[in-house]
Amino acid sequence: MQAEAQRVLTREEIVELADAVAASGGIATGIGTNRYGAQLIVQADSREEAVEKATGEFTAAAARAGLPPGPIVAAEALSEEEDAEG
Repeated sequence: MQAEAQRVLTREEIVELADAVAASGGIATGIGTNRYGAQLIVQADSREEAVEKATGEFTAAAARAGLPPGPIVAAEALSEEEDAEG
């Protein structure tokens, strides 16, 4: 997941996002850019359901981290099998 902010984000803000997504096995990106993102692990029966669940978790984590709301500009889902294939 990746969202766009209206300003450049600080290291501290992305660290807060990383803390917020850690419970979902997540990692965060975006230091020094106007986009923040996270890679999350969710359980789902379909790609669409995975994106929907991850979007909810990502949005809530960004709010907990105090990040400025912004539109989601990228969302991708990968199954365990696809991830294992590299």
